[in-house]
Amino acid sequence: MGLRVLAAMSGGVDSAVAAARIAEAGHDVTGVHLALSANPQSHRTGARGCCTVEDSRDARRAADVIGIPFYIWDMAERFQRDVVEDFVAEYAAGRTPNPCLRCNEKIKFSAVLDRALALGFDAVATGHHARLVDGVLSRSADQGKDQSYVLGVLTREQLGHAIFPLGDSTKAEVREEAARRGLTVADKPDSHDICFIADGDTRGFLAKRLGSAEGPIVDQEGEVVGNHHGAHGFTIGQRKGLHIDRPAADGRPRYVLSIEPVSNTVTVGPRSALEVTSITCGRPVWNGPTASPGELRVQLRAHGEVYGCHFEEVGDGLRITLDRPATGVAAGQAAVLYSGETVIGSATIASAS
Repeated sequence: MGLRVLAAMSGGVDSAVAAARIAEAGHDVTGVHLALSANPQSHRTGARGCCTVEDSRDARRAADVIGIPFYIWDMAERFQRDVVEDFVAEYAAGRTPNPCLRCNEKIKFSAVLDRALALGFDAVATGHHARLVDGVLSRSADQGKDQSYVLGVLTREQLGHAIFPLGDSTKAEVREEAARRGLTVADKPDSHDICFIADGDTRGFLAKRLGSAEGPIVDQEGEVVGNHHGAHGFTIGQRKGLHIDRPAADGRPRYVLSIEPVSNTVTVGPRSALEVTSITCGRPVWNGPTASPGELRVQLRAHGEVYGCHFEEVGDGLRITLDRPATGVAAGQAAVLYSGETVIGSATIASAS
């Protein structure tokens, strides 16, 4: 007997093919498009953005081709509070958030899943490129499109009600299948970067909400080497767009080492000063099997490098020690722990040294 499945349909090719596969497998599928913008635009800006009127129409057309009921759920207020406002507040505090991870946690697998279960659905299906085996989250077959990192924050219970139909396919295979099925989104470009910043100008977006306040850019000795118009416009590891008045003594590039929001100070220095091996994390979520020490790996950014590591629980958090130095580790990002290809848990980076 099939499941009652709610298929989240963004208007893109991945979620359309995911819904089609679930329906073809004999499940009772209903498509839903999440309206996340209070003022949706008529069209995308190139390949950026999402939640446009065009996206909702594309999702409806795909549902019609598949032959499933389709609804639009207004989640704009919840999205604004739990994702957009959180994003701005994190930057204001000198951290670097990941809004895709927060959207999966707070919207798709909290607000949507809770409503779906209340309405009698058994599961929520999405077009994420990741695999689920007996409720355990693993990397996608398409390593270049793998999204297990941004799903690592989900709990075991949430994963138990999730379906990721694309986990064994490459993106090229998904597009080819969409074309065979007659889905008009087969060649639609992927959305990139932050969906609610359609023009890709994160610094401008933050400046409108947090204002511009001039502050110093200093080197490791505390000497002022430049000025900025808002510390929230920088991220750890950033090299370009620093507007430094004079070059370093050795002529090498300088990178953002730290951001202090209270004093509105940005500290810069050589790339070597970015190297860390010890990471302190909070809010751990354990959602997979226990790993033996030799198999443990950690990913510190979406599509970032993977490092061998070991960890210890310290109070309510974790201390992760890397086998080799990492650079550009930013507070606010997630540290997702893997055993081979399998996610065992995640935590939020608080500091690194």
